[in-house]
Amino acid sequence: MNLYTFGKAVCSTLLKGLFRVEVKGLEHVPSSGGMLLCSNHIHNFDPPLVGVCSPRDVHFMAKAELFNVPLLKRILPKVKAFPVKRGSSDKQALRSGLSVLKDGHVLGLFPEGTRSKTGELSEGLAGAGFFALKSEAYVVPCAIIGSYKFRKKITVIFGPPIDFSTLRTQKASAKEATNLIMETIGQLITNETSRNL
Repeated sequence: MNLYTFGKAVCSTLLKGLFRVEVKGLEHVPSSGGMLLCSNHIHNFDPPLVGVCSPRDVHFMAKAELFNVPLLKRILPKVKAFPVKRGSSDKQALRSGLSVLKDGHVLGLFPEGTRSKTGELSEGLAGAGFFALKSEAYVVPCAIIGSYKFRKKITVIFGPPIDFSTLRTQKASAKEATNLIMETIGQLITNETSRNL
């Protein structure tokens, strides 16, 4: 068992012990091929939760400062994380992300860039759109709904892949592509919330 598989098992036990985790839409996750997985961001537990719920291994960007911590510097690459310098256009991180997608793996992103302090969906950054337009990867929206309170329900929904063929043909901007991703995540949240009213 490698470190990623071990870590996923530990996180799964922990998260499913703390919260009532419900997963929907797994049928929308392609079984192979490059995939950009984009989710809203409401809590520090979001990355391990998405990783646990995804049927495929997920590569995440992690802030570069974490790779300066001796222990984390050794562990993070083994759990499929790579560094990104926040607050700037990190070309190496962009190349690393594209490489993950072109090699047929899953790249997990939180387009908002940081946690929403209100829980409301905020504006997405252009990075997600960049990856969507510059690769031929599937773009799968993901919504995390609920509060991270002990034994409360948290729902993770995977939506159908977003069709980017028109935006690619039109040579749309990365921001326009990100806007489409965020609108789709927002629709997943709205639909699920309406169902529970």
